[in-house]
Amino acid sequence: MIDNVFTIFNVVRIFTVATLAFFVTLALTPIWMKVLYKYKLGKQLRTEGAPIFNRLHKAKEGTPTMGGILIWLTVTIITLVFWYLSKSIDGFWSRVNFFSRGQTLLPLGALVVAALVGLADDLLGIMRIGPKGGGLRMKYRLLLYAVVAGGGAWWFFYKLGFNSLNIPFLGDFTIGWWYIPFFIFIIVATSFSANETDGLDGLAAGVFLTIFAAYGAIAFDQGRMDLVVFIAAIMGSLVAFLWHNIFPAKFFMGDTGSMSLGVVLGIIAMLTNTPLLLIPIGVIFIIESGSVIIQIVSKKIRSKKIFLSTPIHHHFEARGWPETQVTMRFWMISAIGAIIGLIIFLVDSKIPPLL
Repeated sequence: MIDNVFTIFNVVRIFTVATLAFFVTLALTPIWMKVLYKYKLGKQLRTEGAPIFNRLHKAKEGTPTMGGILIWLTVTIITLVFWYLSKSIDGFWSRVNFFSRGQTLLPLGALVVAALVGLADDLLGIMRIGPKGGGLRMKYRLLLYAVVAGGGAWWFFYKLGFNSLNIPFLGDFTIGWWYIPFFIFIIVATSFSANETDGLDGLAAGVFLTIFAAYGAIAFDQGRMDLVVFIAAIMGSLVAFLWHNIFPAKFFMGDTGSMSLGVVLGIIAMLTNTPLLLIPIGVIFIIESGSVIIQIVSKKIRSKKIFLSTPIHHHFEARGWPETQVTMRFWMISAIGAIIGLIIFLVDSKIPPLL
C-alpha cells in the first residue's frame, strides 16, 4: 500500500514538473525571440565548401539560432528553485525536490557547462569567426566535448564508484579504469551525433523527445525518481521548444541546445548503466554521425563522395524529399528504435544473465 502511494506521488511529481517546464519555456519564448530578432542573432551559412547545403538552405539564412537556451535555462531554473524551496521551507518542498548528488547533480552541471560552450560556438558562427565562417573547427569541438566528458568520467569513477558496464542479457562486467575512456567516448559520440542531427526544422528536438522518453522509462524502472523528474523537465521544455521549431521554424536549437542535450544524454546513459542501449534508442544519431564519418573517409581515401551531402538528412533533401518528409520519417525511425531499446531493457531486467 505504501509503495503504491509513493509510486502515485512520483508519477504526479513527474507530470507536474514536465507541465511546469512546458509553460515556463512557452513564457520565456517570446522574450528570447525578441532578443534574437533585435540583435539579429541569426544562423549564417558556411561561405564555402558546402554548395548543395547552401542551395537547399539559402532561404533559412538569418533565421534566429540559439533557441536551445530556452531548454537548458528552463530546466536549470526549475531544478534550482525546487532545491532552494526545499532548503528554505521544511516539509512539502523537500519531497518534491529532485536535485540530488547521486542522480541529478552531474547531469545538471554538465547541461550548463556544455550549453555555455555551445553558446560560445554559436556566437562565433553568427559573427562568421572561424574556418568558412562556421565557428569552431570540428576537431576543436571534439576536444571541448572530451574535456567536458573527462570531468564527468572523473566524477563517476572516483566519486560515485562506477567501474562496470552492462551488456544486455550477459550482465555487468567490471572494466576498471577502462571505464574512464569508455565514458569519454560515449559523451563525445552523443554530443557529436546530436550536433550533426540538428539540421532540419524540428528534427533534433523530435528525436531527443523519443530518446529521453525511453531513458525516462528506464530510470523509472530502476527507481531513480529524481533522474526521472529531471528528464521530465527536459521533455517538457523540448515540447514547448518544438512548438515553435517545427517547419517552418521560427528559430533553431543551435549548438547551445544540441551540445548540452547530447552531453546530458550520454551521462544519463552512463548513470543508468545502459550505454549500449544507445545503439537502438539513438539509432538516428548513429545514422547521422555515421554518414558524416563515412563521407569523410571516402573523400580521403577514394577522393569521391558517397552521399550528395552530409549529414544524411541533407542527402535525402538533395534527392528531392521535402524537408518535412525527411523529418517525420526520421522521427518514426527514432521512435521505433526507442521502443526496441526499451523492450530489450525490460526483458533483460526480468531474466537472469546468461553468464
